[in-house]
Amino acid sequence: MNISIAEAKAKLSELVSRAEAGEEIVLTRHGKVAARIVPPVADPLPRIGALKGKIWIADDFDELGPEWDEYVK
Repeated sequence: MNISIAEAKAKLSELVSRAEAGEEIVLTRHGKVAARIVPPVADPLPRIGALKGKIWIADDFDELGPEWDEYVK
């Protein structure tokens, strides 16, 4: 849907609702594209704990090997 910025000012709430429903709104100024109101993107980050049971960390993960002895004296 294309709409002028002047008209969008009066209908902003309606335009945002339409974008939330999946429609892309193109705002124009003097017939040229000035901006877009796009639908929200689904949350790309997984929830905390989403990898539980899928990854493994060795018991000695935080232990330094003998090659580090001279640095940790």
